Amino acid sequence: MTLNLEDYYILLHPALAIVVGFPMLGLIARLAWQTRQRRLKTASGERNAIQTSVGTEHLRLGRWFSSVVVGLSLLGLGNSIFSTMVFKGGFSKEPLRYVLLSFMFLATIVSLILLYQAKPKLWRGIFATLTGMGVIILGSQKEVFRRTNEWYISHYYYGIVLTMLMIFSVAIVPDIYQDRKNRWRNVHIILNTIALVLFIVQASLGARDLLEIPLSWQEAFISGKCDFVLKGCPK
Repeated sequence: MTLNLEDYYILLHPALAIVVGFPMLGLIARLAWQTRQRRLKTASGERNAIQTSVGTEHLRLGRWFSSVVVGLSLLGLGNSIFSTMVFKGGFSKEPLRYVLLSFMFLATIVSLILLYQAKPKLWRGIFATLTGMGVIILGSQKEVFRRTNEWYISHYYYGIVLTMLMIFSVAIVPDIYQDRKNRWRNVHIILNTIALVLFIVQASLGARDLLEIPLSWQEAFISGKCDFVLKGCPK
């Protein structure tokens, strides 16, 4: 057995993304296409064989998927923050800070739940903002590896953008159905098409990052002695 408990904890984020997140993404993309085709055929008066339930299913699964993405984002950030707190003695050095970060995680989750429940536009905006702020504040902690010098190929930055897009998508759902000019619907289509491309890129970036994360018992040797610029380790 080469994995310690810390290593299994780190694997939770990619494992759930593969088992839950990406299968849901495929289903939602298919339902979105069917919903779009049904709407276009209905508007043109063509015969339509696509079931009427595709729109409802797309909405229901899309709302679940948004919460899954936010949850995966929080889990990924939690991997960095709480692995330091639990496995590397961080709590004994900064107990108050980690208590506050724990409350921040809880507040972000509560804000997301309230976002789903909110009906008025003002409250949807407030809870969407609070949820987004929580994710960004947690992501700005020193334990989180952001690859800022290569932000354009950073798993972290792409993940934050996708999380914000999912939060925004949940917040505008009522507006999509109330806007008869379809402006919000077109915004939804454009942003989620961008999100689909980013999810595909994110999968490859996540796989790359897994190659760069050493096992917990190897970290002291690799991080301390290997040269990441020249790509070499002592023989």
